[in-house]
Amino acid sequence: MLSLLQTRFVLLLWMLNVLPCIQHAEAQSGQKPESGDFLFLDLDCGGLCDAIEAVTEGAGGRDFSHLGMVHLKNDSVFVLEAMGNSVRLTPLKTFLSYTKKPALHARLKPEFRHLIPDAAKFGLAQLGKPYDDAFLPDNGKYYCSELIYDAFLSANQQKPFFRNAAMTFRQPGSKDFFPVWVDYYKNLGIPIPEGMPGCNPGGLSVSENLLILGNFIPDSN
Repeated sequence: MLSLLQTRFVLLLWMLNVLPCIQHAEAQSGQKPESGDFLFLDLDCGGLCDAIEAVTEGAGGRDFSHLGMVHLKNDSVFVLEAMGNSVRLTPLKTFLSYTKKPALHARLKPEFRHLIPDAAKFGLAQLGKPYDDAFLPDNGKYYCSELIYDAFLSANQQKPFFRNAAMTFRQPGSKDFFPVWVDYYKNLGIPIPEGMPGCNPGGLSVSENLLILGNFIPDSN
């Protein structure tokens, strides 16, 4: 028979080897996407994405630079997003192909799911609106997290549902702007909107109104 010390050692080995597997399994969503779900992406778009991700830590300590909201249409799955030149509906497979990294799958908590139809209605009404490459509020354009923020602001009777915060384009712990932002706004011909209200994917991903389901697995559809 194993001594108490040996038993404890075996148990420790089991925990070290088995529990990570259990945690890994739990980290996979394994759930079919539903309308109103969110998919968060860590895009590989170079300096801009790195700068966005550097200022806000996302759910689970991950970095996110894009998100979209799932929209089921007949038997097809689309993602409502502000990307490229405009607000658009993108097939799920195309959305997931933006990066090789797994998307994070999140869902509203049950007590908030009644907001989804009105949020979707607002979002779909913005289809074709231009992409907000200046990241400015209330200019008739949308960037990815701004679209989601405004959709649920509208659905929640103009009461903020997600948190807005003063945007920063400065390097963490420094008064200096990221060089990529300096060049970016110089090309746009407008000042850097430091301190203007805004949001980003990482900030939305840690909302207390969301349930994090785990990494999204396309084969689970």
